[in-house]
Amino acid sequence: MAEGARASGSVGGAVAAGGMSVELPLWKAISYFRVLALCYALLRYFNSYLHFLHPVAGWIYFGALILWTLASTRAFANPQRCSWYVLGFDLTLAVTGIVMSGMTDSPARISHGAPTLPTIWAAGTVLGFAAKGGWRPAAASGAVIGVANILGHGGPTGDNVHNIVLLLVAGCAIGYVIELARASEATLTRALQVEAATRERERLSRDIHDGVLQVLALVQRRGAELAGGTGSGSGGGTDFAELGRLAGEQERALRALMTGGPLPAQRQSAAEPADAPDPAGPSDLTALLRRYADERITLSAPGTPVLLPGPAAGELAAAVGAAVDNVRRHAGESARAWILVEDEPEAVTVSIRDDGPGFAPGRLGEAERAGRLGVSQSIRGRVLDLGGTAELYSAPGEGVEVELRVPRKASR
Repeated sequence: MAEGARASGSVGGAVAAGGMSVELPLWKAISYFRVLALCYALLRYFNSYLHFLHPVAGWIYFGALILWTLASTRAFANPQRCSWYVLGFDLTLAVTGIVMSGMTDSPARISHGAPTLPTIWAAGTVLGFAAKGGWRPAAASGAVIGVANILGHGGPTGDNVHNIVLLLVAGCAIGYVIELARASEATLTRALQVEAATRERERLSRDIHDGVLQVLALVQRRGAELAGGTGSGSGGGTDFAELGRLAGEQERALRALMTGGPLPAQRQSAAEPADAPDPAGPSDLTALLRRYADERITLSAPGTPVLLPGPAAGELAAAVGAAVDNVRRHAGESARAWILVEDEPEAVTVSIRDDGPGFAPGRLGEAERAGRLGVSQSIRGRVLDLGGTAELYSAPGEGVEVELRVPRKASR
């Protein structure tokens, strides 16, 4: 199943990278069209150059046109290589040829509808603009070529107007089709990404079901059995019952996360304080942080309540709790820590500093790559979800300082 997810993701990446399904063949077709149109323009000029007033000027122009067409063939065959600068020079060369036609050809031939020097080669320029940016750039480049045709070659004749309309219609139509194709490819890419994510979630759900959920269910059953078999005068029965109850709650919550359903309401633990955050109104952050203060952890906070929206206060307090837990687990039994709460007009900052051994640079990245996500998820993730920042400072032998800053109007 994981292989299928990776395959779907690779297909989505191929579709998104450069428009492999539609755009690349179209660009190649435009490149071939420009070469064929150049051959056609050369053949037309070769058959009629003796009738021009200044045929040498025409041959000089065609020399430049041949060099540019051959030099830009690779660029027009790939959307990444064909920049707006390339298209701009292409448009300049097409307009130059049209204006030169009115200067080098005879007035009689022009009045009888003689074609311009680049003839249909100029259509390749409009097609390039259409493929690059859609119908709007195509319409703009077609209008520039049309104005050059009217002002520099024959005026607003019936043939001129007819050719200009055809050029605008073709360019805008292809540009609009390109825009639709890109939108379709983007939709397909998103659908493939969702499919790949769904398959990966199903695989993870199976792994979790085979491992974590079964362990939690076993802990819940054994906790109930041990609590029932312990004397009523012993405190161990209460501990086993509490452990079983917590395991059951976590099992239900994990199943809800796996299925995408709402999280079940969890009862308050006997070890937790009664001053839980109020989701309907502001909560005092200091009151929530008092649970972490003991003989090793010192809490310093303003004398007045530090109010935050209920959910934000709860999440920030949980992030502080995760940092304090790290101190107790990793800083050593003799290490001390200090929690400092700063109440500012625009934000609330909580700093947790310890005098433990600290850690070396890069240690957090190694832990995250190894799958230990306590800092990145329990601390940084919570604060970032609130729109705040979480900074960690440490060096070997200098302890760790965690600074959490949450805006006063924080929301998840």
